[in-house]
Amino acid sequence: MVPFFRNLNTFSLLVSACLVGTFSSCRIHHTPAPVPTISVPQSYIGRTDSTNVGELPHQTLFTDPNLVALIDTALARNLDLKIALQRIDVARANYTITQGALAPRIDAVATASVDRYGRYTLNGVGNFDTNLSGNVSGTSLIPNPTPDYFLGLRSSWEIDIWGKLRNRRRAAYTRILASQEGRNLIATALTSDVARLYYSLLALDAELEIIGENVELQQKAVELVEVQKAAGRVTELAVQQFKAQLLNTRGLEGRVQQDIVDTENQLNTLLGRYPQPIPRGASIEKQSLPTAISAGLPTQLVRRRPDVRQAERELEAAHIDVAVAQAEFLPSLNLTPYLGFNAFRPEVLVNPQSLALGILGGLGAPVFNRRALKGNLAITNAQSREAYYAYQRAIVVGVSEVVTSLKGLDNYRNVANLQRQEVGVLRQATTTSNELFANGYATYLEVITAQRNVLEAELSLITTKRSQFLALVGLYRALGGGTK
Repeated sequence: MVPFFRNLNTFSLLVSACLVGTFSSCRIHHTPAPVPTISVPQSYIGRTDSTNVGELPHQTLFTDPNLVALIDTALARNLDLKIALQRIDVARANYTITQGALAPRIDAVATASVDRYGRYTLNGVGNFDTNLSGNVSGTSLIPNPTPDYFLGLRSSWEIDIWGKLRNRRRAAYTRILASQEGRNLIATALTSDVARLYYSLLALDAELEIIGENVELQQKAVELVEVQKAAGRVTELAVQQFKAQLLNTRGLEGRVQQDIVDTENQLNTLLGRYPQPIPRGASIEKQSLPTAISAGLPTQLVRRRPDVRQAERELEAAHIDVAVAQAEFLPSLNLTPYLGFNAFRPEVLVNPQSLALGILGGLGAPVFNRRALKGNLAITNAQSREAYYAYQRAIVVGVSEVVTSLKGLDNYRNVANLQRQEVGVLRQATTTSNELFANGYATYLEVITAQRNVLEAELSLITTKRSQFLALVGLYRALGGGTK
C-alpha cells in the first residue's frame, strides 16, 4: 500500500502543478478604471508665470532668521508630523500584509486525535479486515480506538488567477503614497502656521509699542487739562473725559499683552515644547515682502500641492478597490498541500516509512446569497465616487486659495499706502489740536477725537501690514510650499 500511496500523491502533485500552470497562463486581470482628469483654468487672474514661490524652500522665501529657526524646529519636533509618520508605517505594514497574501502560507503543525470506530462503520470494517491480512503485523496492526498523529507542515495558497490579490497589493502601495502626501500636507500647513503666528506676534508687538506711545501722550494730555482746569479755562468734565480715554487705552494695552501670551503658546505647541519666550527679529514695520511674487500655472498646482496629490492617490486606490470587489464574484483556486510524518502509533511517528504528503486543489465561487459581495461592491463604488469628488474639491479649493492670496497681496499693498498717508495726516491733526487747545481755539473734545483717530489709524496700519504677510504665507501654502 505504501508504494501506491506514494504514486498517488506524486500524481496529485503533478495534476495540481498542471492546474496552477494552466490558470496562471490564462490569468485575467480586472484592470481598475483610470483616474479621471479634471480641467483646470489656464492661468490665475490672467497671470502666466512660469515659476512660483511654492517651489522655494522656506529658508529662501522668509528672510527673518528667527522665523526660519522656528520653522526648522517645528518640522523636527512637531507632534502631528510624528503622528503622520506612524500612519505611513501603518500603510507600509498593510502593504506587507497584501504581499504575504500572494505567497503560500506554511504552518508547522503537530496534532493528535483518537477515534473509536463502530463495528458496522466503513473504517471499522476496513480496519478489522486489514488486520486479518498476512502483510499486517506488529506495529502495522491498527488499534481500536485508533489514534492519529501528525507532525509536519501544512500550507494554504490562493492562486491569484484574476489579479484580485495583486490589485489589493497595488491599492495598499497607493495608500502608502497617499499617506506620504498626507505627511507633506501637514508639513506645508505647519510651515504656514508657524509663519502666520510669527507675523501675528510681530504685529502684536508693534501694536503694544504704539499703545505705549499713546499712553504717554494721553498722560501728558491729562496733566495739561488739569493745569487748564486749575486756571479756570476748562471744567472737571474735560478732565474726566481725558482720564477715561487714558484708562481705555491702558485696558487695550492689557488685552494685547494677553494676545501676545496666547500667540506665543500656540507657537510653542506647534514646536512641540512647553511655554517659553519666542525670540523675535525686526518689527513688522521693518520686515520686507519679496519684490516679485509669482504663482505659476494651475497645472503646476495639481502636480505640487500635497492635498491634491493625496486626493489623487486616494482616488486611484478607490478605483482599485472597485476592481477587487468585482473579482470577489469570480471563482477562486485554493491549494492545500501538506508534508510530514503521519502514524497511528507514536513510536513509529518519525519512522521514514511514516512520511506522508498530499495536496488538495479546489475551485470555489459564490452562487447563492451574494448579498455581502453586492453590498461590498456598492460600498466601494460609493467610496470611489466620494474620492473623485474629494479630488475635484481639492483642486477647486487650491485654485481659489491661490487667487485669494494673489488678490490680497495687491489689495493690501494699496490699502497700506493709503493708511500711511492717513496716519501722517492724523498725526499732524493731533499736533494742531493740542496747540489750538493750549491757546483756547479748540475744545477738549476735538483733542480727544484727534488722539483717538490717530491711535486707531496706526493700529489699522499694523493690521494691514500683518494681512500682507499673511497673504504671502497663504499663497506659499496654497502653492504647496514648505514640503521637504
